[in-house]
Amino acid sequence: MARGVWGMLGELADWLPMDVDIWAWVGGTQRELHEAGNAGLAVALGDVPAQALEGRYGQLDVVAPAIAQQAEVLGKPWLELFARYWHMIGRVGDRANGAVALDDARQLVEFSQRDDVRDCPAASAAVEALAIAQANTDGPGYADERLAALGAALGDVEPDSFAFPGLTTQYVAALLDAGKAAEAVAYAEAAVDRLRAAGREASWELGAVSARALLADGRADAALTALDAAADFKPDDPVAKARREALLRTVVLVGLERMDEAVEALPDLDVVGEHPREWVEWAQTVAKLAGSGSISNSWQLGRVLRQWLAYFETMGGHRARVELALAAGDLAVARQGQWQARLLADLAEAALADLRNTDGLPERIAALRAAADAAPVLPPPGPQDELVAYFDAADGRTADPERWVGWLWPVSGTELEATRRHATTLGFLGYAGTGADIYWKLIVEDGDPATAGDEDIAYLTGLLIEANQDERVERFAALLPERHSHLALARLHRARERWEETAAEAEKAVAAGSTLEGRRLWSGAVQQLGDNAKGAEIMRPLLDTGDAEEEDIWRIIVLATAAEDWVTVRAAAAKLGMPIQSEEGPIEEEWHLIRAILPSPDGSQREVLAVRTGPATARLAIPQPRGMEYNAGDVVVIDPRPLEPVPEDPQERESFVIPFAGVSMLRPGGYTSWFFDGAAPSEEEWTEFNELLAERGWPMWVYSDENYQVTHPGTGEQLPGVFGWIAAPPTVSAAELDATLDDATEQWVHPLAWLDLAREVGVEVERHERISKEYGL
Repeated sequence: MARGVWGMLGELADWLPMDVDIWAWVGGTQRELHEAGNAGLAVALGDVPAQALEGRYGQLDVVAPAIAQQAEVLGKPWLELFARYWHMIGRVGDRANGAVALDDARQLVEFSQRDDVRDCPAASAAVEALAIAQANTDGPGYADERLAALGAALGDVEPDSFAFPGLTTQYVAALLDAGKAAEAVAYAEAAVDRLRAAGREASWELGAVSARALLADGRADAALTALDAAADFKPDDPVAKARREALLRTVVLVGLERMDEAVEALPDLDVVGEHPREWVEWAQTVAKLAGSGSISNSWQLGRVLRQWLAYFETMGGHRARVELALAAGDLAVARQGQWQARLLADLAEAALADLRNTDGLPERIAALRAAADAAPVLPPPGPQDELVAYFDAADGRTADPERWVGWLWPVSGTELEATRRHATTLGFLGYAGTGADIYWKLIVEDGDPATAGDEDIAYLTGLLIEANQDERVERFAALLPERHSHLALARLHRARERWEETAAEAEKAVAAGSTLEGRRLWSGAVQQLGDNAKGAEIMRPLLDTGDAEEEDIWRIIVLATAAEDWVTVRAAAAKLGMPIQSEEGPIEEEWHLIRAILPSPDGSQREVLAVRTGPATARLAIPQPRGMEYNAGDVVVIDPRPLEPVPEDPQERESFVIPFAGVSMLRPGGYTSWFFDGAAPSEEEWTEFNELLAERGWPMWVYSDENYQVTHPGTGEQLPGVFGWIAAPPTVSAAELDATLDDATEQWVHPLAWLDLAREVGVEVERHERISKEYGL
């Protein structure tokens, strides 16, 4: 078990930006936590840095705050700093959080300066995290403040500190944002010399920012040489190095006007698409390369860039908003999307109010508008009064929605059919607010909302919600007939995850006659509030009216299963033509093997083999480690929609096990898991051992792989090892399991250890402790 708690430290220390003292402290803290009974916290601690750098943010956002909170309770401020720092790096690093992270980053710096924290080797790194958050918000605007804070921090650390390269990298970046390229080059070179004098090598990130400084100083050839020289430097962020290096190489090659090579080096959209830190530079580079003809400048690209822009609006990346809008605007002009370029100019101008430094930006925005005005206008495919018909006849796979927005604009706002298509297409392309304004004027200001059609009410409500115009939704709802009014408000509350309000408005909508959507909204809200039985009850009438679609029937099955309403489950299954063998009571059949995707306490997901026992139930077949909320023998509710399609290839299909998402626990099996570890037995011994456990119905699963090895106590050689868990049913006592394992393994050349089980029983604890120590378990 010790390998599971501390074994990853050696691997992490090989590539994470921390020195030996830090990892020694982490390892010691893990042992201390484990000995104090905080095994889960101990395991999670070593994984937090990897979560931040590998992009496992779902885990990080759960685990890091939990560690920090527990550290505060335990009175371990260094541990709290460690968790909070890595959580912040996970936010301001690859995710590029800006203004939304500033207050938390400032609080982290204040915490790091406490008397009981400032001696921690990681304390000065909090300044680095704040500098990154400020750069993400408005690099030039915070340049002087960053230089002052980083300079002070660097005055307290030596080149042999793990914090030195990161602080130096951010200092050079701040100099560049301050417009001091030559000074940035000199500072970076001096820092590299100081590291060499201390017997250390620069990080790849420091080498990369040196190349950026040279490029900004007009020395593109030197920048490329510096980037090549840094290729073998150890990165602070090894996961991101390849794509960041490729993107920077592209930027430098563009600076050298070697466009063909730049296009070849440019990372694809699917490489950078999940990494906001690279978005602005990637878009700017693509805008410069678009004229080469080797880059696909399509409406799809424009839609993606608009989504990226919305991300920075949410995360407070104010400088990124302007720069990305300008780059996207240049690309829109090149596609002859003048309307989009003008809207992007408006978005860039609106962001100026949030910047501390706007030097040169108003002029660039004006230039974008001028380019849009000067671009040639594409003629529509037909007369204005026939454009709706042309739109409807267009091939949905090949039609260009950007061009249709431009063509429909002259007639939109005056004619309903044209407005409907124009506004919804604007929403599709990421301009919901603009579409809502046009739709609103026609339906509300120039028309009578009370007489609007169901489709138009739904479209306009959706656009308003997407544009975050909540007050307008409420105003619109007040003008609508009762059924539509409650439905519009229920849609709004659902979008904002206000479940009680959603349920209340949807119930009123159903009472007013909104049968299908009203029940869907109402049922979904009460399910979120934890009442599956009521959710099933709300949907049940749809089975009798015939209004239910197949997806609704499956939803009924899931809700009714969770509520153990087997009558409703059978009625819904009959609607789908699904045969159920039993006629009453719980449905517990043996269908087929599945993969149940279940939540893990660290925020990740686990795949657990299970046997599907009904339309929406499965019985877990694999023992789970202690600390999980489920185990072998548990019956869980699953969402019957497969998470992956069945492979078309017959050979792949034979071994394919369909994954389904777990929904909730239906019936615990009461099994208890016990850990075993040791040298692997012979194949014959292992076969007999498996057969013995199978005969007794005690599930067992090996969690180790072929790389796991243990140490021979006599010779010191490495032996193949095996560790895993055995789950005992509630009818089997710990003493009975211990005795059975003892009998089954007593003739093995190398013994297994089950230390926790031995401690539980109070039998031969010292023997199992000795085995663990001798074999290095």
